[in-house]
Amino acid sequence: MSDPSIERFKRVVAAAYGSLEARRQEVNDLNVFPVADGDTGENMSLTMKAVMEELDRLDNGQSLDEIGRTELVSALARAALLGARGNSGVILSQIVRGAAEELASRPGELVDPVLVASAFAKASDAAYSSVQNPAEGTMLTVFREIAHSVSRQLAHLEPDQQRLAPDASPAEQDKVLANVLERAIADGQAAVERTPEQLSVLAESGVVDAGGYGLVLILAGVLAALRGEDADLPEVEHHAAARVTHPQHVDSRFQYCTNFIVSGQGLTPRQFIPGLEAIGDSVLVVGDESTLKVHVHTDEPEAAMSVFDEAGKVTNLDVADMRKQVAEREARLNVSHRTGVVVVGSGDGLEDLFTELGATVISGGETMNPSIAELFAGIGAVPVEEVLVLPNSSNVIMAAEQACEQSDKRAQVLPTRTQQEGLLALVEFDGQADLETNRKRLGEAIADVTVGGIAPAARDDAQGRFRRGDAVGFIDGEIVAWGGAGSTLASTIERMSDGAELVTVIAGEGAPIPLDEIDSHNPDGIELELHEGGQPSWWWLLASQ
Repeated sequence: MSDPSIERFKRVVAAAYGSLEARRQEVNDLNVFPVADGDTGENMSLTMKAVMEELDRLDNGQSLDEIGRTELVSALARAALLGARGNSGVILSQIVRGAAEELASRPGELVDPVLVASAFAKASDAAYSSVQNPAEGTMLTVFREIAHSVSRQLAHLEPDQQRLAPDASPAEQDKVLANVLERAIADGQAAVERTPEQLSVLAESGVVDAGGYGLVLILAGVLAALRGEDADLPEVEHHAAARVTHPQHVDSRFQYCTNFIVSGQGLTPRQFIPGLEAIGDSVLVVGDESTLKVHVHTDEPEAAMSVFDEAGKVTNLDVADMRKQVAEREARLNVSHRTGVVVVGSGDGLEDLFTELGATVISGGETMNPSIAELFAGIGAVPVEEVLVLPNSSNVIMAAEQACEQSDKRAQVLPTRTQQEGLLALVEFDGQADLETNRKRLGEAIADVTVGGIAPAARDDAQGRFRRGDAVGFIDGEIVAWGGAGSTLASTIERMSDGAELVTVIAGEGAPIPLDEIDSHNPDGIELELHEGGQPSWWWLLASQ
């Protein structure tokens, strides 16, 4: 590139990621092939995010010349490989790898239409070669047509537009590349529209290919970065979600989408494919002699890993239950919602509970402190125009309000202070009702909620009531009990139950009493509703109404 700053490269990649992320849920809802598990947008987004994070790591004040183009593109290709998940993510990683290898093979050349055409052609070949039985009408087809479009355009460009002069300015370079890319995106969109003619499952479900659509969105982001913020950009057409009326189209008989990394020496991807195909389908094994990325649909993730017992070390295991994903997707798409709801959650069990109640969940991590950008993206991912946001922490309320203000959607915050409040509020959520109705109903549901919890003391009490590690019970932020875990739990439940019909108990990570033994610490047979929450820090979260 003529600009020695890595910032210019980061700007392009960030725009590509942002363009895809803004419509991630829309891409998910198109996903019916090879399995209707609704995660294509998620998987492609994770791959792009890995590339973006690697750029952040490399950006330590050095210029591109100091880092070296070969080192840069090799690092990005590896990041894409390691971050890839699912069919679409792995194939996208190979597109990145193919393009990166071509760019690295021509050090010193300016990135111009000739080099872009070569890089896209190499990327298309790499993507096709990664799949044992490539199907037409998929992202492979769409990217091949995009690559062909760039190559065709070369014949109609003036020589000084095909190959830029070494002293061409960044603005000149951006303009030439943007013109070529705009035509390629248009041809890519046309290829996406033809995918139902090539793959019957798409036509029967009333959708275009999700991965191909995702690729067009990525390139649209690149175009936006090249043209600048004030440019008049072509619109990428939106697509309606799949008709989930064809369960026979779930054409993998296996349950788990299994992904992992193998590190070793002298690795050859194809030598492992027969072993994986014996226990699964949708097999992808890509990489080099030292690192392989493995993807397979199987009922036996451990057996898939054992194929590599003698080859190297298996790491980065990621296993997703596709049957659960398909069920959740069908439930979501079969309901005509007017209003969506976004919640901040922490703990696998609680996040699952929120999802089952119809919410889009933003993981708050151990600190329950997502960024405004994450909240904004969560609002954008909900496939309706009215969104209610439950921050579930007093520290998140202000960030949630700012995210709502920035969103083009009609979004409002219901200022829930705890996950317990959020859970009880969601019981009253009605996606077919409007935003104001939902905000009023959910607000009324939590108006009389009492919240509590039991956590291990982080330090000795200044008043001498308890020592570090003892159980401490809270109600509405006030300490009400302390001592052993069982007695503190029982005392806190008893206080929570005064005037209440039911006490909800949500067990957290490392809770010292199993959930099925909680009843033995229940005073006077108070009616309890028990859940596994998996939240950090708190042994039990409590709520009563």
